[in-house]
Amino acid sequence: METVIAHHFTITAFVSIALGYLLGSIPFGLVITKLAGLGDIRDIGSGNIGATNVLRTGRKDLALLTLILDSGKGAAAVLIASHWGLQAEMGAAMGSVLGHLFPVWLKFKGGKGVATTLGVLLAFVPLAGLGSCLIWLVTALITRISSLSALLAMAAAPFLTAYFYSPKWCWLVGTIALLVWWKHRENIKRILKGEEPKIGKKKDANAA
Repeated sequence: METVIAHHFTITAFVSIALGYLLGSIPFGLVITKLAGLGDIRDIGSGNIGATNVLRTGRKDLALLTLILDSGKGAAAVLIASHWGLQAEMGAAMGSVLGHLFPVWLKFKGGKGVATTLGVLLAFVPLAGLGSCLIWLVTALITRISSLSALLAMAAAPFLTAYFYSPKWCWLVGTIALLVWWKHRENIKRILKGEEPKIGKKKDANAA
């Protein structure tokens, strides 16, 4: 009996991670800008596929749509997997962020995972997700620096999860937050040098 349960768990975990990865790997920013006739988003600004770089095209509507869809795919992965239990939700959460960060379709060169992570948090730990979104928004309004806002929001996420839910889930949220921080390592260097561009400012390379 225990073997059957373990086998079922393994299959469920694998399927949920794979589902999350496939959803997370959809490069909405790239698809949207190409459909809008703006070419390859990877050829402008930072070369990133996320909403911040889409904003550098001057199309706020496309940037907003990218933000919504990138957040939505993370939330969708978790909500779909929730029908299979908590472990499946956690697997889908991690899978969707990994999919966005390292999409196989783009030779594993994806976005920085902020919007997708916030979507995951809103679906998995809603209060922690809302808190992280609020931190991002307040920081962005004050500093106008998207990457700094993201870093602070991600740093707070594990603590908000522990406070509102359970410390047992902090390892998952903390691991995801560390991955997002790692993807922002160049941004961190520029922030420390005072060279990080502000929201809406065009940048030739390596911006958030």
